[in-house]
Amino acid sequence: MKLPFYPSKAMGFTLIELMITVAILGIIAAIALPSYQDYVRQSNRTVAKSILYENAQFMERFYSQNNQYDATVGADGIINTGDDIAVTLPITQSPRTGAAQYNISLQFVDNNTFILQAIPIGSMAADVCGTLTLRNTGAQGAGGNVADCWNR
Repeated sequence: MKLPFYPSKAMGFTLIELMITVAILGIIAAIALPSYQDYVRQSNRTVAKSILYENAQFMERFYSQNNQYDATVGADGIINTGDDIAVTLPITQSPRTGAAQYNISLQFVDNNTFILQAIPIGSMAADVCGTLTLRNTGAQGAGGNVADCWNR
């Protein structure tokens, strides 16, 4: 009568094989994590830029209706009283919902000039691009390299 096959050596992984696998996974993670974080930052910047453009379109519609960006001073240079139209941006954070990565603000240089800013906060505070700006002329600005920050 023949007995079933029983290996003489126990099957499994040695400690060395497991340690090599853990080391390989650690190296892959060390390379992949910074790349992933960079893509997340780029994505957050893209959302902030689209919100700046959307707010700029809002300001252009406001200008079409009021013949100036800041309606607190009349076209004749006289400060309006009683019928002030306060300019309130429709979107003041990026992203619109959830944890804010950027605060969106509006600055007036004069009645015909504005600057929109996306100020990084939270996890984006240390981003190399810093504050993103968009002027009423369409001129873009950033705390870092403008071409890299706006075109990627």
